[in-house]
Order: sequence, then C-alpha cells, then structure tokens
Amino acid sequence: MSTSAETTDGAAAKPAELLFYHLEHQPLDRILPSLVERTVERGWRAVVQAGTQERLDAIDTLLWTFKDDSFVPHGTSKDGPPAEQPVFLTTTDENPNNAAVRFLVDGAMIQSFAGYLRVVLIFDGQDRAALDAARAQWKAAKAQGCAVTYWQQAQGGRWEKKA
Repeated sequence: MSTSAETTDGAAAKPAELLFYHLEHQPLDRILPSLVERTVERGWRAVVQAGTQERLDAIDTLLWTFKDDSFVPHGTSKDGPPAEQPVFLTTTDENPNNAAVRFLVDGAMIQSFAGYLRVVLIFDGQDRAALDAARAQWKAAKAQGCAVTYWQQAQGGRWEKKA
C-alpha cells in the first residue's frame, strides 16, 4: 500500500477508515496486542505510533510477551531494516514498512490519513487531554473525507459501536 493518496495504477485511493477505541474498563496493554495481532493475521503491515519513547519501549516488550505461546513479529529502528518489519514501532509519523494500518496510542497524532486502509486511535476515556485529542483527530478525519467509527468499551470488555 502506498503512503500517497493514489494507488500504484494512478487511480485515487479510497479514504482511510478511522476507528476510535475509547478505553474505559481495560488498559491499552490488554487491548493493543490483540488488535495488532489480528492486523498481522489479515496479512496487513502495521505501524504503531506512541506518544512517548517510554510507552514505545513498553509496547515493544509487550508485543513479545503478552502471550505465553506466541508473539507479534515487530521491530523498531534499532532492529534492522524497517521495511522488513511486519509491525514497525515509532514515535514519529514515518511509515517505513509501507503499512496499511496505523495505530495511534498514548497521545500520538498524525496530520494526514492518506495511504492507509485503517487508522486506529486508542485513547484513555479517563484522560481529558486524550479525549480532546481524539475529538481533534475525529474532526480532521471527517474533513479529509474518511469514514469514522467510534467504539466504546462495555463493562465486560466487549466493544460496542456507538457512532
């Protein structure tokens, strides 16, 4: 998938689909690994963009250890050629592995959604700044013609589509 707004044959690409995941009952560490794992299972490459290096380091460890019997193959700029990573972890807006899906966590934001099939913004519902940032990304996505959906976490951890 190209990171431009055109496909390889020059046709206009479909705008990205943005999924907003509002965490209320489980932390990011319980949610992110399974979402990234499902992305890789679909054959898509992903970029996970964190707001801080500390969070990025924690996600790096988490993706290796969240299950006893498996892991999500991933890497950072320290782990060899980024283009070879199925999941690339970063704190910037780069897309060196030509990812189709971008995850934004811990306050990470991007300006353009072009070139992605999906952008998944996961935010803490208890954090006012995170809520405000998510609202700003929602408005930016709508202005760029993206399809947006809002998912809220129910008591048991199940996701309910709210908008």
